[in-house]
Amino acid sequence: MTAETPAAAGVRFPVEGMTCASCVNRIERYLRKVDGVVEANVNLATEAAFVRFDPTRVDLDDLRSAVEAAGYEARIEQAELSGAAATQAVEIAFRAREGGLTGPRTLALGIEGMTCASCVNRIERYLRKVDGVEVANVNLATERASIVARSDVTIGQLIAAVEAAGYEAKLLVDGSSPSATRGDVAEAEPHAAHREAAREPETTFQQRHLADTRRRLIVGAVLTVPLLLGLAAMTVAPFLPMILMNPWFQLALATPVQFYAGWPFYKGAWKVLRHRATDMNTLIAVGTSAAYFYSLAAILFPGFFQAAGVATEGQLPLYFDTSSAIITLILLGRFLEARARSHTSDAIKKLIGLQPRTARVLRDGAERDIPIEDVARGDLVLVRPGEKVPVDGIVRDGRSAVDESMVTGESIPVTKAPGEEVIGGTLNTSGSFRFEATRVGRDTVLAQIVRLVQEAQGSKAPIQRLADLVTSYFVPAVLGIASLTFVAWFVFGPEPAFNLALLNMVAVLIIACPCALGLATPTSIMVGTGKGAENGVLFRNAEALERLHKVRAVVLDKTGTLTEGKPRVTDVVRAPDAPAEDEILRLAAAAERGSEHPLGEAIVRFALDDRALELPDATDFEAVSGQGIEAGVDGRQILIGRPAFLETRGIDPGTLRAAADELAASGKTPVFVAVDGRPAAVIAIADTLKAGSIEAVAELHRLGLEVAMLTGDNETTARAIARQAGVDRVLADVRPDEKAAQVRRLQAEGKLVAMVGDGINDAPALARADVGVAIGTGTDVAIESGSVTLMSGDLRALVTAISLSRATMNNIKQNLFWAFAYNVALIPLAAGAFYPFTGILLDPIFAAAAMAMSSVTVVSNALRLRRFRPPQIGAASIRPIEGQVASARA
Repeated sequence: MTAETPAAAGVRFPVEGMTCASCVNRIERYLRKVDGVVEANVNLATEAAFVRFDPTRVDLDDLRSAVEAAGYEARIEQAELSGAAATQAVEIAFRAREGGLTGPRTLALGIEGMTCASCVNRIERYLRKVDGVEVANVNLATERASIVARSDVTIGQLIAAVEAAGYEAKLLVDGSSPSATRGDVAEAEPHAAHREAAREPETTFQQRHLADTRRRLIVGAVLTVPLLLGLAAMTVAPFLPMILMNPWFQLALATPVQFYAGWPFYKGAWKVLRHRATDMNTLIAVGTSAAYFYSLAAILFPGFFQAAGVATEGQLPLYFDTSSAIITLILLGRFLEARARSHTSDAIKKLIGLQPRTARVLRDGAERDIPIEDVARGDLVLVRPGEKVPVDGIVRDGRSAVDESMVTGESIPVTKAPGEEVIGGTLNTSGSFRFEATRVGRDTVLAQIVRLVQEAQGSKAPIQRLADLVTSYFVPAVLGIASLTFVAWFVFGPEPAFNLALLNMVAVLIIACPCALGLATPTSIMVGTGKGAENGVLFRNAEALERLHKVRAVVLDKTGTLTEGKPRVTDVVRAPDAPAEDEILRLAAAAERGSEHPLGEAIVRFALDDRALELPDATDFEAVSGQGIEAGVDGRQILIGRPAFLETRGIDPGTLRAAADELAASGKTPVFVAVDGRPAAVIAIADTLKAGSIEAVAELHRLGLEVAMLTGDNETTARAIARQAGVDRVLADVRPDEKAAQVRRLQAEGKLVAMVGDGINDAPALARADVGVAIGTGTDVAIESGSVTLMSGDLRALVTAISLSRATMNNIKQNLFWAFAYNVALIPLAAGAFYPFTGILLDPIFAAAAMAMSSVTVVSNALRLRRFRPPQIGAASIRPIEGQVASARA
């Protein structure tokens, strides 16, 4: 038996060597050329690539080769898979053990004790010796082993192999084994007793890169300062030691700066040059090399330059200070930029830090503290006051208040009692309780949030396309402008023409900054999506974040969005000669017990809880979507639904219509009941507005948005509710299959529409809207159902999402304006275009300083989004709506 091949897999992996937007465009082009790649997005801010591909035609080595062909390094060994395709092999593996399948299984082991690449090779050799192991890859940085093996290979065999190699191993249940059960952990426990969880690598690539840049910056600064003092000695400070002006002394200082501190620029330029391409490293390498090697030649062959008229006797202009200062200043800019960029991922770090490292579980009648990775589905977990909930689960014993603000954004602790769900990463504030683990590892709500935020941060916003288009031509254009600058100054410039031509060419090469263009959008997207997650708002991708700020109309599905979605019976109006009220309720509730509709559930709850009626079994149950139900109870035919539904069965509601209209006018939902072909009663049902719904609608109006309410209720009832909620427009009598059509009608009016629903019966409408917003609570929230997800059930989170979208887009526009304005204004200045009118030329050192600060400015501006605070909206008390209705048969 074989598994179905997944349609597409997603993978995210670090990329080394990128410096500007030109690098991003080049890597994306090469990745998209790979046959089978569906999508490729490279993010300069995160220094990572996200690729969606057909796993039957593409493997990770193909992606590595594509990146290397572009002239960069892909850290495929640190790849993170996502989507169904990524986890399918693992799920098949565990199903295989239970159902006798023989397909391969994928496992992840945490390895302890590795120190170098030799350790990696040794462990891989021992693992591959195990009969049935097909693939074994060990990662030194993450201290993990990924293994693909036959289903008959046990975890104990693999751990034993690692121990035979001289190291320690433990099963990572949360790694590639999301479906692991307690049995898997039990098998691994004899080999993993008393071991800590595999540690996170202390030094990531970004940290190593930052440390390397710091070392080179320090060397460059120490050696550049004397060179600048030598310049001062020749001009304004003749009292300084004369050795500072010695050409050979300057050469000795400048050479380490050029070839040690500046080595990353040469390395990067060579990588892309091998593939007949250019990037920002090319501009820096060419510019500084021109200044350095001209100065070197002036020392070695002064006669040549004097004969050529470049310099007179005794005057040898040297630019060691210029080349060294440029390199040092650019390194300073990169160091500051890297430090600032490290804060753009603070939200992800906070989310990951929410999960505790250990959990207290009850096994074999005793309490045990175990690593979080060892918690399996079915474990009973104990949580005491002040402790964090380790994984998702259902409370089995005890009662407490749990602070879920770090996940849902809701500040008020939620009371948890037996039978209620808890979310991993939330904080237990008061009592103790025990819960059964239901979701562990990558299946938890917190893991899904982290994964979604990472994918959103790696995606591209449509507004970035202009910057991508410009940067694809940017570096070649700058090289052309620099060449024209040199020629123009050499031919038409005043004396010393060669020196001025050289300096202006270097200034053009150095001041051009594709970095700012490349960072303008992704840094803001990273901070914005992370800030959203902190406030319980998840954006599926950057496009959703961008589109939300353009929305001009918001459609609210009433039940579960505007209201609590828990309707209750308020009135029962009997027809003349109808059975007694309790008898009508008994028959209606018995018929509705087969229905899952909120209105039917309300009738059943009222009959059982409020009237304590005994309900017989119903027969021949039939539901007509959007209309009503029909069933047999105690030999009697029962019809429940709209008046039109009764009329299709030849039943005239008669005098009940007036009562129904009166109930509807007060905002209650009238539900007609017929018994044995005769109208029997109208049952009125009302719902409750969610806390803050009225304020949220008012705030949406303040933001300039039109608010519409979508409901299956009749026009009279719907308008009564709309008046109380403050909604502008009512879309009533809408059946479930008509919701998407209503959204389409609004779009036809030229409006960009956001549809807000629970993501369950609103899927077509959410998909049809320009932005689909899924709203829910806790572990029930349908994270996959909308392009934006509100983790709390509070409609005020929608206001937060829209406000954050607008703030992020304003920030991006500021960044793009600065990046474009900087290059448009300063490249002509560096080329000397204003010299005939002002007599001003830009020194290359100042050009380097300006270029270094341009990227820092863009990143720093993006970091201002970290100060975003949700609008303060007053809380509304939860109260019954006189006229609020659960969506009629929606």
